Amino acid sequence: MSCPDCFKGIALTGNTVGSITTNGAYFSPAPSGTSKVAVVLLTDIFGLHLNNPKVIADLFAKELDCDVWVPDLFNGRPPIRPEEMSTPERAGDKMSFWAKLQMFFLILRRLPAFIFNCRSSLVDKRVTDFVSKIQADKKYEKIGAVGYCFGGSAAIRLGPTGTFNTLVIAHPGAFSFKDLEAMNVPTSWACAEEDMSFSPENRLKAEAVIAAKKKDTPSLDYEFIDYKGTTHGFAARPNLDYPEVKEGFEACLAQTVNWFKKTLTV
Repeated sequence: MSCPDCFKGIALTGNTVGSITTNGAYFSPAPSGTSKVAVVLLTDIFGLHLNNPKVIADLFAKELDCDVWVPDLFNGRPPIRPEEMSTPERAGDKMSFWAKLQMFFLILRRLPAFIFNCRSSLVDKRVTDFVSKIQADKKYEKIGAVGYCFGGSAAIRLGPTGTFNTLVIAHPGAFSFKDLEAMNVPTSWACAEEDMSFSPENRLKAEAVIAAKKKDTPSLDYEFIDYKGTTHGFAARPNLDYPEVKEGFEACLAQTVNWFKKTLTV
């Protein structure tokens, strides 16, 4: 199942300018009308039922002047609704016993459906099939991906497959270090101060793995940026009432834009 901190949903406000198109995907086109590159946004466990990925996709499309796509990772059936679970929204907050108990029983109830519809092999095939289709239609020269939480794990798995040219990975869920050791595209990492899924030990190990690969392949750019005061989910579902979370969210947006301006050029 996904990580515990994935089970919280804070909705971003704002009107969206894109539309739902291919296979239920959200498409936010380049404002200029033409785009030689594209960004694919891989969502958290809430998928497109939460407005946030659409709002964020619109921002990236505007700032990068490129097409941004948000595929439906869950085939219309995300396993969790945003209102079903609440967990800490900033560093230092603790889950109550009742919240932990609720989360345990929610995971227990949804586990069969998750395995059936949301297991890694199915999600990865949905993404690669989707990318193949938009590439066939649009003939992009490069495609980058930004993945949040559940989508961050997918980005790591797909990094070594040639699906994408560059990645931004924000507070990922569980992943195999074997996939990380096979990574062969530039990666930018946005890391929370407190993260039950991507622990400080795993964060340091991940950077060590990527740093070792860069010694063998100097062109393999990477960066790890830590955001003080944040918890898992801050880049996708921030509570903007907390100044440190708002600051981290906005800085992560800028990190993503700057990374793609650097690595997604043609």
